[in-house]
Parts: sequence; structure tokens; C-alpha cells
Amino acid sequence: MLAYSSLSDFELTDLLRKDDASAFTVIYNRHFDALYLHAYKRLQDRDEAQDVIHELFAQLWNKRKDFHVRSSLSAYLATAVRNKILDVISHQEVESKYVSSLQGFLDEGHCITDHRVRERQMQELIEQGIADLPPKMREVFELSRKHQLSHKQIAEQLNLSEQTVRKQVNNALKILRVKLGLMLFVGL
Repeated sequence: MLAYSSLSDFELTDLLRKDDASAFTVIYNRHFDALYLHAYKRLQDRDEAQDVIHELFAQLWNKRKDFHVRSSLSAYLATAVRNKILDVISHQEVESKYVSSLQGFLDEGHCITDHRVRERQMQELIEQGIADLPPKMREVFELSRKHQLSHKQIAEQLNLSEQTVRKQVNNALKILRVKLGLMLFVGL
């Protein structure tokens, strides 16, 4: 029997390319803690840090056939985590700017009839976009946005993983952004 824990990263990546799940497990166990600590230091959010690391390892497994390391595996993983952290931070900044601009708009307090009509039309477009989502995605999205349930609560209620719930909500938002952009262009 092969003693995976004694193998080098290079040998493990070679086995990984051959669909060896045990080699993947050893790679995961060997590098998870250091990568998680690095992600947590930058993000200051345990769940977000864990999501970044799990996403990285999921991509590693999905691309295992074509995976080749030019230097060292730990250097590759550290760089990949850094890039994912930068993506998360960039997304948070965009989200923050959007919320700030929305709050600025709300603070202005302009509630004239035209705005109310447009708001009602927008609400109808949003409701139509939500109604067009696939049934399971719509259910997850409505529990999240309309019923204000956390991802954990939704996962427990629907017997799904939190990661699945998070992906469903993110996918729903992506679909709605595209549909609402087109509907706004055509409808208004």
C-alpha cells in the first residue's frame, strides 16, 4: 500500500492528474491550514476565508487532468489564494460603492409620482425575473431575499449544503442582473 503522506507535492500532483482522490486528500490536508490562515488574515471573516480555500481546492480537483505546477505546489496554491482574496476584496468594494450610492439616492428623499410609477414598474420587472428562475433556485432566492433567512437556515430547511445555497443565490442574482438589464432597456 502506498504511503501518501510520505510523498512529495510533485509526486502527489502527478497522482492527482491520474484521478487519485487519496493524493488530493493529502494535498488538501497538507496545505489547508496555512492557506486558511493567510486568507483569514486578509479577509477577517472565517466563513469567507473557508469559502475561498474550498473554492480553490474544488477548482484544483476539477482541473486535475490539466494541472501542472512549474515551481512548487505550495507557491502555486499561495498565489491562487492571494488572487481569490483580491477578487473577494474587489467584489466587496464594488458592493460597498453600490450600497453607498443607493443609500445616497434614498437619502435624497425625492418621492414624486414619476419615481413611484417607475418604482412600481421596476418591482413588476423584478417579480417577473424572479418568477422566471428555475423552481429550486427561485425557492432558495425567495427564502433569502423575501423571508430574510440566512444561508444556514435555508440549507437546514431545504436539506442542502450552505455552499449550494450560496451558489444558488449568487446564480439567481447573476441571472436577474442580465434579465433586468435587458427588460429595462426594452421595457422602459
